[in-house]
Amino acid sequence: MLPWPAPPLADDVVTLRPWRAEDQGAWLAAFADPTFQRFSDWEPDDLATREQRRLRGEQIQFALVDVADAVLGGASLYGFVEGRAGVGYWLVPGARGRGVATRAVTLLAHWAFDSLGVARLELTCGPDNVASQRVAERCGFTREGLMRAHLPFKGGRRDTVLFSLLPSD
Repeated sequence: MLPWPAPPLADDVVTLRPWRAEDQGAWLAAFADPTFQRFSDWEPDDLATREQRRLRGEQIQFALVDVADAVLGGASLYGFVEGRAGVGYWLVPGARGRGVATRAVTLLAHWAFDSLGVARLELTCGPDNVASQRVAERCGFTREGLMRAHLPFKGGRRDTVLFSLLPSD
């Protein structure tokens, strides 16, 4: 099981908290966004499925909200294997370009290292996803290289750029 952080992960601009039923509209709208669809082939799921993944220790998904509790996007930790975990995030169109993803990833990284004992965080994105690559760099991740035909993606396979962050970075 992956515990919810207490207190919630937050700074003076963003908070990472559990998803709520009333957030589902923002979640579904984000999945319909053309930029989101260009870089992701995630399928929307429901709160029960997200909670089952958390309880099994597979993934923990957070709503990324502002100080007024408006949904700005989502962030997650997933793929916990041998001290490694992946970090993922997405933003609604109005939240992009404001440093929100950088804040969320930084909060998640500190929590993963300090509270979950993660020894290595990995961030992957498509080679054409320049915005995500910039987030990785601003958060101190090291670009390790290109993994060719790494992931299934929209009926084919996609190359992936791999970044890593260690507690010592």
